[in-house]
This record gives sequence, structure tokens and C-alpha cells, in this order.
Amino acid sequence: MNELQLIKTDLLPPYLEQVQGIAEKLNALKEAEISTDTFSFYTSVASVFSSKIEGEDIELDSYIKHKAMRMEFKPDYTKKTDDLYEAYQFAQTHPMNAQTISEAHTLLSKNIVETHKQGQLRTNIMYVATDDGRIEYVATSPYELKAEMDKWHADVEVLLNTSMTAEEVFFYAAMLHLTFVKIHPWNDGNGRSARLIEKWFIAEKLGEKAWFLQSEKSYYNQHALYYSNLRKLGLEYEELDYNQALPFLLMLPNCLEL
Repeated sequence: MNELQLIKTDLLPPYLEQVQGIAEKLNALKEAEISTDTFSFYTSVASVFSSKIEGEDIELDSYIKHKAMRMEFKPDYTKKTDDLYEAYQFAQTHPMNAQTISEAHTLLSKNIVETHKQGQLRTNIMYVATDDGRIEYVATSPYELKAEMDKWHADVEVLLNTSMTAEEVFFYAAMLHLTFVKIHPWNDGNGRSARLIEKWFIAEKLGEKAWFLQSEKSYYNQHALYYSNLRKLGLEYEELDYNQALPFLLMLPNCLEL
């Protein structure tokens, strides 16, 4: 792991002290009975709750009726979640790399950003603001963005080619989620992408049962804590303190208790 450029490993020992039995819990997951060859219940769960974290007005029951029963709703109600569903389907059938991550963003952002910005690194300053107009986070400078993403993708490649335990896989999956959000490479769709990447990495390392994880639902059910834990690292990208990341990293294993 000496080859890692962005991903920090200092928190791995205290993380492993608190997390165990992941392989057994993951292997116990099963596809829902309602799923068919053309409809996945857990992909719907992921798409709906990842969308809801971003403020979309979409309910799981309605979306399942839309996807499984072909029930019609107004297009504006389902289109962004449909796009995200398509991105999850894409990830389930493609290896994870720089090109496919960009392609997944193109799919999930079809109704979020302009066509020429889909799957493309932003060129502008990016910050996250609260509802009352306060800046709560300043992302990577556009001048440093490509270099940071090159490091991030290099770390992904190293991790994908490194043998590790299930507990370590969950640690690094959450770290990829966290670092991607903090870099904030796209004009929009960063959170949706990061949560997809997290699950995609687990699937690459531990198999297709990763797609049955309800991590997005777990994050949504604790969305105030989710954002609070993201904020613990600091206000600006250049000054982030990843020693404060343990509360965020420990949220992912909790999804196995749903």
C-alpha cells in the first residue's frame, strides 16, 4: 500500500478493531423475490435513496410501481432516478476504471448537467453551500483537479489489484467514496457518483452480492449524520484532516444491519 497517493491508511487499524464479520453478513444477502430479469429491487432502492439524499422528491413505493409494473408517472418525477438506475445497471456489467466511471456519470447526469459537462471534469471553482447561503466546503481548485483525479484513479487501480479481507474492502470503499466527494470532480452528480463508486468497488472485490447492499438507504436514514461526518474533515480541500474520517468510514458497515 506504499503506492497509494491519496488514500490514507492510518485509520485502518482502529477501523478493523470495530468491524468484523463482513464476509459472512455479505454472503447472507439475497436478491429480493420481487426482482425479475428486467427489474432489480435493490437497484431501485439504491437509485431512490441516493437521489433522495440529494433532495429529489421520489418515493420507493412509487418508483417500484414505475419500474416493475410499468405504472406511468409524470416524467419529471422519475427521470433523474431512472438515469441513476441506468448508471447502476451499467456498473454491474462493466469493470471499474477511469473511462467507465466517466461513462457512468454521463448516464446519471443526463438530466442534471448540460451535455458537454457530462462525464467531464469541471473547469470552475466549486463549493458546497448551506440552505442559508453559508459556504461549508471548498473543493479542489480547478487548476489542481486533473492531477488530484489522476492520483485518485491510480489509487483505485492499486486497490483493485491488491488482495485484502472483506473488512479492508469496506474500509477502502468508504475511503474512495469520501475522497471522491472531497475532490468533487464533476459540476454536479458528485454524491450520486461517489455512492455508486463505493458499491462498485465492493462488487469488484467481493462479488455481485455487493449490489444487494442497502448503503444508500442507510446513508439516507442518517443523512444528517452523513453530512455531519463529511464536514468533520474541514472546510477546504487543501486542509482536510483525514484523521477525523473514522465516524464516516464506520457508517458503511452499518448498512449490513438493515
